[in-house]
Parts: sequence; structure tokens; C-alpha cells
Amino acid sequence: MEFVLASASPRRKELLSQILSRFEVIPATAEEKVNISLFPEQMAVALAEHKCDEVFALNPQKTVIGLDTIVVFEGEILGKPKDRDEAFSTLKKLSGKTHFVITGVCVQNKFKRVTGFDKTEVKFNILGDEFIRQYVDSGSPLDKAGSYGIQDGGIVKEYFGSYTNVVGLPVTLTKKLIDEVL
Repeated sequence: MEFVLASASPRRKELLSQILSRFEVIPATAEEKVNISLFPEQMAVALAEHKCDEVFALNPQKTVIGLDTIVVFEGEILGKPKDRDEAFSTLKKLSGKTHFVITGVCVQNKFKRVTGFDKTEVKFNILGDEFIRQYVDSGSPLDKAGSYGIQDGGIVKEYFGSYTNVVGLPVTLTKKLIDEVL
């Protein structure tokens, strides 16, 4: 069985390598269309399905793994920041507060398609403006939902749930779904 990760994320690639020894990376490139009437969990799964569908259409003989991670704070979906200013304001907003990280997962081959999501509660440390500015200047938050990486020091105070979910690929759930399609 040949596997494809429908994501260019180096973090997802690294986490998937804990489950699969061999897979190809073919990132989905279509614009993500979001149905705002969905619950956040449904939205994360729908976005993962969209990515999976796009890559599977071109690779129907392979098993494709699509994922999408969203951050939910006080009912608002926080995606990747558009620029440094948005990253700064997002981090300022999350400082000292709790939010949820939800990753939708879709695994599909020509025989079966399965989906699921993982949800982790995350509490931030109180972040000072200078700390946030330096972090934004590092460039790290610019390609991440919620403008941060849990693996980056000094940001997250504590979390409840899957660490790998917050990184972008919930390892336990993804392994379970892969096993279901085999």
C-alpha cells in the first residue's frame, strides 16, 4: 500500500513518520472553502476531507491522508495569520487564556474513507509585548493556526489532550484511521 500525506507541513511529515516508514508528500493546493454554519469540529473534518479529495483525485491507487488544524477561542476560528500584525494581535488575544485546538483527519483509498477529529484544550502563559514581538519576528508563527507552535518554548502553560494534535497530526487518531482503511 502506497501512502500520501496531503500536506507540506514539515511537522506533520515528522509526526507521520512515527506511524509510517514510507510515504509520499503531495500537498493540497486548492483554496480552503469554509462553511461557517458548521461546528468547529465539523469544519476541521470538512477541511481535511477537502484536502484529501483533491490529492486522492490525482492519486486514486494510493491511500491519502488529509489533515487540517484550527484554533478556537471564545467561539472564533483562528487560522494562520495573514501577516505579522495579525500574528501579534492573535497572540496578544490568547495570552493567559484557554483555547481549543482541533485537527480533522481524513484517510481515503479506493476501498474506504474514514474521518475523525481530535480536540485539545490549551492554556497560554501570560505573554508580554516584547516576547510576542520577538516571537513574531522569528517567523515561526506565520505558518501556524493560532499563530503559534506548542513546540516553541515559553508560550503554552499547560494542555489537556494530545500534544501531537496541537502540533498538527494527532498520532494516535491518525494511526487508528489508517488501520481502519487497511
